[in-house]
This record gives sequence, structure tokens and C-alpha cells, in this order.
Amino acid sequence: MEVHEIMQYLPHRYPLLLVDRIIEIEPKKRIVGLKNVSVNEPFFQGHFPGHPIMPGVLIIEAMAQTAGVLSMQMVDDPASKVIYFMSIDKAKFRHPVHPGDQLRLELEVLKIRVPIMKFEGTAFVGERKVAEAQLTATITDKD
Repeated sequence: MEVHEIMQYLPHRYPLLLVDRIIEIEPKKRIVGLKNVSVNEPFFQGHFPGHPIMPGVLIIEAMAQTAGVLSMQMVDDPASKVIYFMSIDKAKFRHPVHPGDQLRLELEVLKIRVPIMKFEGTAFVGERKVAEAQLTATITDKD
């Protein structure tokens, strides 16, 4: 799934759309997305000058957006819905992410009780685990 299709499921746009491609989907089970980390990302201007590192909160956001794509595929008429994240648990950051890295975002469904879903997420650069967290979200109607 390319970025134009991803944007059909998520309300995010530049500079906050943090998923470039979906490479695997098993409906109601798991999803794998990619984020190409460019030196041109606006957050690198201040995090940190001369030593650019992707903020951990944005790695978690990229995981959340990837989970959001899977979640929105589980509902009828996703264009009329919006997903909100309710909690982030057990977040751990293992290694910094630098410009030029490609994040692989792997999320597995832990529990579905529509409209609430819980995911286990892991972010990798190559084979190295860089972050992990459990994410809980709910899907509601757009106002």
C-alpha cells in the first residue's frame, strides 16, 4: 500500500504523516509499515542540531499511525470515522534513529473489542529493535 492509499485511512498529512508504505497486512491480526527517515524532516532542526535523532515520541506516533491503518480497515465507511489513541504502555526506546534510517513498524493485534483495539508494536532499523510499546485506540464517528 502506497502513501496515497494510506492517506485514505488516516487524517494525517505532512509534516505529521509518518508512514510511507504498508508492506504487509493480515486483517485483524498484524501490519508492517515503513517510514523513511530523511535528513529533511522538520524535527531534526531542533532535535538535535549537529546530532540529529528522531524523537522517541514520533517513533511511537509512527507505530500508532501504522496501527491506525489496520484499525480503519476493520470498520465500514472509514471516511466517516476517526481513530484516537487512548493509551501508550510499556514504551521502551532501545537505540537512536538517525537520518537515512528506515523504520520498520510491526504491530500485532492483542485485543479487539470494537470500537477499542489494543496493539503490541515494535520498531526496527534493519534487524535492530529501536523501540517498542503497547497502544490502545478507539474508533469514533467524525464530528
